[in-house]
Amino acid sequence: MAAKQLLILGIRGIPAAHGGFETFAERLSLYLVQHGWQVTVYCQEQGKGPVTESEWCGIKRVHIPVSRQGAVGTILFDWQAARHAAGQPGICLTLGYNTALFNLWQRLSGQINLFNMDGLEWQRDKWSGPARAWLWLNERAGCLLGQHLIADHPRIKDHLATRVSEHKIAMIPYGADELAQANPLALQPLDLEPEAFSVIIARPEPENSILEMVRAFSARERQHKLVVLGRFEPDLNSFHRRVMAAASSEVLFPGAIYEASVVQALRFHCRFYLHGHRVGGTNPSLVEAMGAGSPVIAHDNPFNRWVVGEGAASFTDEASCRALFDSLLEDEQARVRMKTASRQRFQKHFTWPKVLAEYEALLTHWLAAP
Repeated sequence: MAAKQLLILGIRGIPAAHGGFETFAERLSLYLVQHGWQVTVYCQEQGKGPVTESEWCGIKRVHIPVSRQGAVGTILFDWQAARHAAGQPGICLTLGYNTALFNLWQRLSGQINLFNMDGLEWQRDKWSGPARAWLWLNERAGCLLGQHLIADHPRIKDHLATRVSEHKIAMIPYGADELAQANPLALQPLDLEPEAFSVIIARPEPENSILEMVRAFSARERQHKLVVLGRFEPDLNSFHRRVMAAASSEVLFPGAIYEASVVQALRFHCRFYLHGHRVGGTNPSLVEAMGAGSPVIAHDNPFNRWVVGEGAASFTDEASCRALFDSLLEDEQARVRMKTASRQRFQKHFTWPKVLAEYEALLTHWLAAP
């Protein structure tokens, strides 16, 4: 068998500082290094200069500077990273398909490249027409250029199977750490008490049902608080203004919080975790909430339904969400049942040891492929 060498593309870098894919890349890299792999991760840097290398926890990092910011900078970085990786030994794992066209370099060089195809990005409401067209084109490119595809949800696998043979697709969900305890003192700066609040942790975008959930909660006085995490900019964003205008005095907008101890305490000590995402596969934030034993109230769609299983409560619109608040906030027995269901579902499907072992098995198979 060839040397166990893996190159990871498609993220901004490690250690994780930006989102779910970075966290996954960090966990997978550390896991594989402990199992005898040589792992290289491409990292985006701001500025100008030559490509440099460093080592972090036994992982090789290739730093590629780009002078542009935002989406343009990421596109330039992905282009350079794909070109650089094509000349290196090992197989590639590309996380996301947003610039899959650039991975033509891997195909032309004969390098094996596996794609984690993420969610249905081109269907998201936030994108303009040209952006949706670009994402749709790159989804098709990823399906064609990758030797194998990874879906993080059965419905994503079903979707990809309309593009390529089902034999070309593996389904491996996202993972998270189980949270057995969290310090309630982390809630004090927010003036919160355990179980006296429910929480929403999501980007404030229409497709995440933020407005419907805030309106449902604010329909009457609850003697309870709803904490809505996320960066709200009402002066710049009309949707953010609508959400904040619809909120009662019992709704709190503390902004985007990245301090792990605070986010963990919010999940662990909340009365309910609200998840309104309507598009996507296995959502990392939802999995982390289940790992914390959060009782989940989720938008009823095939993506959320599979992740949460039978133990969560679900809503389809503002009215049904309001009815759940009315019935569940004071129902302690239902809450305890939902907490137990979250943990059991998490332990069965979403622990890191299970997820990472499945990835290593798939990578090992392709390492030996002719």
